[in-house]
Amino acid sequence: MPDIRVSGLTKAFGKALAVDGVGFEVPAGSLATLLGPSGCGKTTTLRLIAGLERPDAGEVSVGGRLLTSTTPSVFLAPEKRRMGMVFQTYAIWPHMTVFENVAFPLREKRMRPGEIRERVMAILATLGLQGFHDRPAPLLSGGQQQRVALGRALVADPEVLLLDEPFSNLDARLREEMRIELKELQARVGVTTVFVTHDQAEAMILSDRVFVMSAGRIAQAGTPRQIYEQPCSRFVMDFLGQADHVRARVTRRPDGVCVARADGLDGGEVPLAPGQGWQDGEEIVLAFRSAEVRVGPPSIGGHWQGTVLSAVYLGERIEYVVEVGVARVRASGPVIEPLSKGTVVQLEIPASAIRAWRMHS
Repeated sequence: MPDIRVSGLTKAFGKALAVDGVGFEVPAGSLATLLGPSGCGKTTTLRLIAGLERPDAGEVSVGGRLLTSTTPSVFLAPEKRRMGMVFQTYAIWPHMTVFENVAFPLREKRMRPGEIRERVMAILATLGLQGFHDRPAPLLSGGQQQRVALGRALVADPEVLLLDEPFSNLDARLREEMRIELKELQARVGVTTVFVTHDQAEAMILSDRVFVMSAGRIAQAGTPRQIYEQPCSRFVMDFLGQADHVRARVTRRPDGVCVARADGLDGGEVPLAPGQGWQDGEEIVLAFRSAEVRVGPPSIGGHWQGTVLSAVYLGERIEYVVEVGVARVRASGPVIEPLSKGTVVQLEIPASAIRAWRMHS
């Protein structure tokens, strides 16, 4: 399977700049995700790759073959790009059977009936739909319709698979199942894939590489682990996981080391990474993900102490909201011996989990 290369893609709708100089590479046979909030430009980027939109600037190539370019002027029609695409709405034709839906791209190519049947039945078997070939499409469940849409996108043996929020219409449990199925299918088929989602869990589960988008640009690129553990900005950290923020102020110690002292907390110090140009007295924000915060009993001289404001039972854990100084922090605790409102607790936060950002970063 070929790789995908995108360079300098730009697209405006009127005065609104939807995609602003986007560039990235997707290695052959891998799955990359465009992740970001609504309106960040991820779907427009996907449509530019598919040839459903013409860019104002930039290039798209697959396997070294130039598909779109503004200099020189090149624009290959969508049907000639050897790409399969699955939309958010599936676009399943209700007047056709499962077989007819999946066979449609092959019939458009005027393939022989025998070859069409062989290919369609093979892809239905791959998707676990071999017993549903003659069933009317409207009688399928949401997950089955999603598989039909995937089958139709894959049956013509595309070089690239494009997926635009394909699980957004499924319920939570089915969404989880389909994520695993898609990951296994993509690895088995080996097709180079670009996946669009606003759901960070989907990106973490599915992706070999993630491109976090904001305001039409790529804010950060990397593996799911790199993006999660080493966010380059406050926006990226907030988008990948539930994060809390505590205002703090920089203090330069006599030995020259800069630390942060959180507002409303006595004595609590957080070491700051050197080489960041911290200024003594500078106001900053300390951020940490709620999943990494635990509650425990207060200890003598312990820092980050607070008072439980509320507790929510979530089955495998209890999520607390704790008032710490002038901030409210979410933290987790075991379901055994739950803590009641008003209990004084100490937050346990690994130093490696705390990030420091300037106020306007």
